[in-house]
Amino acid sequence: MHTWSDTLRFAFQPVVNLTTGVVAGLETLARPETGDILAEARRDPELDRGLAVSAIRAAVRKESLLPLHVNVFAGTLADLGGLPRLDGAVRESGRMPWEITLDIVPPYTHVPHQALLAAVAALREQGFRISADGVGDGDVPLRLLIDMAPDLVKLDASLLVRSPAVRAMRTLCDEMGALLCVEGVETELQYAAAISAGAQLAQGELFAPPSRLAAAEVYVPPRRPGGGAAPRSGPPVREFVRPAALLPATASAGQVRMILTGSPEVSGVLLIDGRGVPVRSVHRSRFLLSMSGRYGHALYADRPAFKLGDPPRTVGVDATAWEVLDVLAVGDRSRAADDVAVVDRHGRCVGVVRLADLVRALAESRVEEAAGLNPLTRLPGSDAITGEVDRRIADGRTFALSWLDVDHFKQVNDGAGFAAGDDLIRAVGRTLQDTASGSTRVGHIGGDDFLVLADPEGLDPMASSVLDAPWSAAGRPVTLSLATVLCTPGSVTDHREAAACLAPLKQAAKSLRGASWVLGRAGLPGHEVRRGAEPAAAPARWAVAEPGRA
Repeated sequence: MHTWSDTLRFAFQPVVNLTTGVVAGLETLARPETGDILAEARRDPELDRGLAVSAIRAAVRKESLLPLHVNVFAGTLADLGGLPRLDGAVRESGRMPWEITLDIVPPYTHVPHQALLAAVAALREQGFRISADGVGDGDVPLRLLIDMAPDLVKLDASLLVRSPAVRAMRTLCDEMGALLCVEGVETELQYAAAISAGAQLAQGELFAPPSRLAAAEVYVPPRRPGGGAAPRSGPPVREFVRPAALLPATASAGQVRMILTGSPEVSGVLLIDGRGVPVRSVHRSRFLLSMSGRYGHALYADRPAFKLGDPPRTVGVDATAWEVLDVLAVGDRSRAADDVAVVDRHGRCVGVVRLADLVRALAESRVEEAAGLNPLTRLPGSDAITGEVDRRIADGRTFALSWLDVDHFKQVNDGAGFAAGDDLIRAVGRTLQDTASGSTRVGHIGGDDFLVLADPEGLDPMASSVLDAPWSAAGRPVTLSLATVLCTPGSVTDHREAAACLAPLKQAAKSLRGASWVLGRAGLPGHEVRRGAEPAAAPARWAVAEPGRA
């Protein structure tokens, strides 16, 4: 008697890392030869669970070392309280749960949310990664999405025409600690839009169609200059994670050699303990050099690979690219090019990052940043500051945004000459830079206008440094005006609203005599004058009688 498994085949579609251009995983897609088994699985939780197990076993038969994405209906998880016996099936296949991402697909309507959340928590405890599929085009409630706190959120490419919505989803993903993936990318225009909107992963026909053979290489269009600039604090390491080649700590040197010789793209193997924690790192070149020496194979093939490895270098999944470089800079210089293992909060390996990927991305970000520097002061322009303002708003941080300029600067240029004016601007910029500390950011937005983004406790030192200094241009005394708006969480929605709050404060500061400083609070009326004197009363106008009139 034939069963559904007799006519079922699986295809694999790559999930592509948009930063590195490499395959980050494979989504397994059921391809029945007859009938609509997916419609049946939607109604039958046990059938859906069986499909998930079959998908994992199918990938093993293809001998793919890449992480897997396996689809499962939200209703199945709620009905079964998770996926019973999946953990055992995964380990029997030679995999680990943290190599499997469960794509939870709609519908969510009529699914008991508490039962679903309990099932997700149980699967996450076993080590499985969780993906929310069909977000934005399905029926997943926003509150449920936040409560699920998935590791990955998948959006349909049709939403790219609404790029502000996709960027908002990227912000939400950052808050949840999730990656954003765009599905169904078919054109280079969609690819560019996905990068511009901040997506880190993508899949679709553009890169590679679903195939019976797991693809390790895909087509990735060339990146356009200026796309996806990283924040100055460093792009998150999650954007550079590659799949790791993992073996148990008890693996022999012969097993490691089989992986390295059979997969040229693998630069090293991580040996992990039963919990998935890296305990040894085996580097390709050093390992194969040891094995290729005289009697090397005879000496090492059956011995534990552990003896030919090095202590692993690890970083947390929330680290930045700069922190990875700090890890590589410490210790033996011969290991500077080793892969760095990325671990989750439990210490389990979720992938590796390579030095070449980090250096390339950081170099590109520095070039883009340099292109935006003001040529006079070498300070960043408004885009860098406003971008950081938006990040602090998204993070729910209190901050102070200040606008500083030179009083009557046109008169300075007209009276002392533009060279003296340029010298003054450079001196003000240097003073602001010298005073900046911690998270303070200084920008030169053109002419004599500067922006300063700081924490509230950094305001007084900054104000004193620029307002108390005896400024002059070619011997002519000069004063400065400073306006500050203090923004608390929820008081502004973006940098445009913060700038709108700042504009009237600047006008108030410019109306005062001498060095001035006006402080206001976003969302509240009025302002506080911290420096400066009220303008003198205008002289009275006396009427003069015209000749011939009384």
